Amino acid sequence: MSASKPVGELERGGPGTSLAGPALLVLMLSCAAEFMVVLDASVVNVALPAIKSGLGFGQADLQWVVNSYALVFAGFLLLGGRLADLYGRKRVFISGLVLFTAASAVGGMAGSPELLVAARAVQALGGALLVPASLTILTTTFPEGALRVRALAIWTALASAGGAAGSLLGGVLTEYLSWRWTLLINVPLGAVALVIAARVLAADHRLRGQPGDDSADEPGNGRRLDVLGAVSATLGLTALAFALSGAEDRGWGHPLTWGALLVAAAGLVVFVADELWLSKVPLIPLRLFRLRAVSLGNTAMLLAGACLMPVWYFLSLYMQEVLRFSAIMTGIGFLPHTLITVAVGAQLAPRLLAWFSPRVLIAAGSLVAAAGFWWQSLLEVDSTYLSGILGPAIAISVGVGLLNTPLTTAVTSGVTDDDAGAASGLMNTTKQVGGALGLAALVAVAAQAHTGDPSGQVNPAELSSGFSSVFVIMAGIMIVVAVLALTLPKPRD
Repeated sequence: MSASKPVGELERGGPGTSLAGPALLVLMLSCAAEFMVVLDASVVNVALPAIKSGLGFGQADLQWVVNSYALVFAGFLLLGGRLADLYGRKRVFISGLVLFTAASAVGGMAGSPELLVAARAVQALGGALLVPASLTILTTTFPEGALRVRALAIWTALASAGGAAGSLLGGVLTEYLSWRWTLLINVPLGAVALVIAARVLAADHRLRGQPGDDSADEPGNGRRLDVLGAVSATLGLTALAFALSGAEDRGWGHPLTWGALLVAAAGLVVFVADELWLSKVPLIPLRLFRLRAVSLGNTAMLLAGACLMPVWYFLSLYMQEVLRFSAIMTGIGFLPHTLITVAVGAQLAPRLLAWFSPRVLIAAGSLVAAAGFWWQSLLEVDSTYLSGILGPAIAISVGVGLLNTPLTTAVTSGVTDDDAGAASGLMNTTKQVGGALGLAALVAVAAQAHTGDPSGQVNPAELSSGFSSVFVIMAGIMIVVAVLALTLPKPRD
C-alpha cells in the first residue's frame, strides 16, 4: 500500500493494520489537529498583556480573547460530532481545518479588538468540528484492541502536551517574534495538514441510518441536526458572560446589563425547550440529569472549571504586569502548574483509585487545591515568584491532578452504553462553560480594585489586591466542590 493511498481498507479495521504507512499518516494528522486546537486554547494566555497594549484592549475586555474561544467551542462541540456522523468525517475534518486555519490568519493580522475576538470565535467553531472528527477518524481507522489503544494513547498524550506547551510556546513566540505568531503559527501547520488530509483520508460515503430509518440520516436532513440547540446555548451563555463581565463597570441596572440578561434567559429557555420537545436528536439528552452522578458530577465540574481556567489568565497578568516578567519567563513560570498536574493526574491518581472511591479523591483534591488558592491569595505587590507563586502552584497542581481523573470517572458512572457519548460530551462542555462563566464573573470581581486611572496605566498594587480577592473566591468554590463530591453516589462493586 503506497503512502498516498486513502485508508479506506484500514477504516474497516483489517487485522493486518499497523502503525505504519497510511495508518501512521492518519494518526499524525489526527494528533496534529487535536494538538492545534488544544494549543490555541492556552497559547494566548501568556500573550495577553502584549495583545492588550498592541490592540488597545480595556482591562475588563481582555478576557474576550479567551472567552470567545471557550464559549463557541463549548457550544458547538457536540454539534461538531453530529456533523461528522451526518456529512462524513473527511468532509467535516477538512471544513474544520479550513475554518481554523483561515481564522488563525485573520486573527494574527487583526488590527482591532473586535476583529481579533471574532477571529477567535471562528477558530473555536473550526476546532469544534476538528476535535470530534479527528477522534472518529482514529477509532474507525484502527481496529479494536491493542493497536487502537496505542493510537488513542498517543492522541491523548499529544492533547495533554498541547495544553502543557501552550504557555511556553506562547512565551517564546511573543518574546522573540510577536503575539501575532501565537495565531499565525497555525497557518503553515494547517496548510500541511490540509494537503495530507486530502491525500490519505478515504472519501466519504453515503451514511445510513438505523434499520428501518435510512432516510433519517441522509445528509442535509435537518431533523437530525440540532443547530437550534447549539446556537441558542452559545447565544445564551455568551450573553450571560457579557452581563457578568460588564456589570461592575455599567452597573446591574444599566440597560445593556439587563438586555444581556434577558437575551441569556431567552437563549437558555429556547435551548431547554429544544432539547425537551423540538429536537429529534438533542445535543444533550436531559434525561441524563436524572442520574445523581451526572447531575452532581457536572455541577462539580462546572464549579471546578470556574477556577481552573481563570487561574492561568490572572497569573499571566500578575507575572507580567506586577512582577515584570518577560513573556518567555512567564511561560517558564507556568511549567510547575502543567508538569505537576500531568504527573499527578496520569501516574498517582489512577493508582489511588484502586484504594479509594472517586468521591474521596475528588474531595481530597478539591481541599488541597482550595488550600493552594488561599495561599495564592496572599500575594502582594512586592511578592516574588518563589514567595508568591511557586508554593501555591505546587498545591493547586497536586489538587487538580488528584481530582481530574476521579471526577471524570464519577461523572460518567451509571450511564448506559447508548448515552456514554452524550455523557462524555456533556462533561467536556460543562468544563468549558464553567471556565468561561467563571472568568467573566471573576474579572468583574478583580475590577472592583481599580480606581480608573485616566492614563490607562496599570496600578500594580490595585491589580494585586483585585487578584487576591479572586483567589479567595476560588478557594471557597473548591471547598464547595469538595462538599459536592461527598454527596456523589457510591461506586458500584
